[in-house]
Amino acid sequence: MFLTTANSVNIDMTQTNGDNNNHITPEIQAKFSSFIEPFFSKYHRDRCYPGLIFQQGTRTMLQINIPAGDFPALLVAKPATENDPDSGKQRPEVPGHADEIKKYIIEQSQKEKPWILGTLTANVPPEKITILELGRGICIVVIPRGVKLEITDGQHRKSAIQKLIEGEESYLISDDDFPITLVLEEDIHQCQKDFRDMAQTKQLDKALLLSFGEFEGRVGITKILVQQVKIFHNKTDKIHNSPRIQKGYIYTNNYIARAVSCAFTNNPDSELKDYDVESSANALTNCLNQFFSECINTRYIAVVTVDNLTVEQLRKFKNECLLGMSVGLEVLGRLLYYTYDKDLNSFNEQRVFQLAQLDWSRENQLWKDNVVRIDPNPKNPDKPYKLSTAGNAVTDAVKTVKNKLGWI
Repeated sequence: MFLTTANSVNIDMTQTNGDNNNHITPEIQAKFSSFIEPFFSKYHRDRCYPGLIFQQGTRTMLQINIPAGDFPALLVAKPATENDPDSGKQRPEVPGHADEIKKYIIEQSQKEKPWILGTLTANVPPEKITILELGRGICIVVIPRGVKLEITDGQHRKSAIQKLIEGEESYLISDDDFPITLVLEEDIHQCQKDFRDMAQTKQLDKALLLSFGEFEGRVGITKILVQQVKIFHNKTDKIHNSPRIQKGYIYTNNYIARAVSCAFTNNPDSELKDYDVESSANALTNCLNQFFSECINTRYIAVVTVDNLTVEQLRKFKNECLLGMSVGLEVLGRLLYYTYDKDLNSFNEQRVFQLAQLDWSRENQLWKDNVVRIDPNPKNPDKPYKLSTAGNAVTDAVKTVKNKLGWI
């Protein structure tokens, strides 16, 4: 097992960099291999990994890569239990999170698509391992059989990898390696602080995550709609969860994604994994461009470019029209579902026309007491309306429209 690790040092550089970038001759590679092999042979009963030494935050750290098969015996997680933070070195395990990571790896691997997990961080007392320094920060890290690396950050990733390697799908990751940042630290309080420090990154907005999502299912459909539906084009915030109206944005990616899922499945959380992106996006693009161009509440906003719209006009639209808000798009998406023929992959133009003839302003009694409520003590008496985004409110609004249009 460890000879395999040693032999991996003697790889053909063309495998990773290509012929044009390989400046190391076969002779030099052979010399390096013969030089490093004795170190691995000497410690063949231990675990040996090529590593890098670096300094950060007044401490020495190591960077190593370990094969998936080494996870069960080498890494151990010590999460806190229940309401006792001092009982472990990181937060209690989040039920189901490791399984989500495992599912992600399996789905991507089975489709032969790229996947990635972030670097894990572990700690170990420096006296428990041996570091053979070769110069220029390059080293060999020797970890005796009885020594465990304790996870500081990445317990769910570790659990997912271990479940995979011990299960029937182990072949999916049996040839994969995983990077570990090894902190030479034994103080549990410092380890807890390290976990806290690493956990303080700002959570990414859903709109941004969707923007960087894989081009499939509702993510792919949404990306196309943002470009091809006139009212969305250049008026959709692809970074933040709330549209930055000062920059001319009315919608966000996540607003549109929910409506997309509703239009095809009547479920705002459906990922639409089995839907063809191009054909589905084309059908919904035609439908929405028809709707927004025929609806009196959206016609002007849809056709005018954002450069010719003032912030006041955009704000007025969002304040007065239900379709300028996420809940309005969700209602529209759920209603479009009842116009969709999955076999033909098309939306019924006549029914879409009927929806476009509705008054989508907040003042319309159609929306009263479902998605639009009257605030008894409004800050602005001229704007007494407040929106309800609750699921039952959306359901009631859809039922009201269906009854009005006779879609029973």
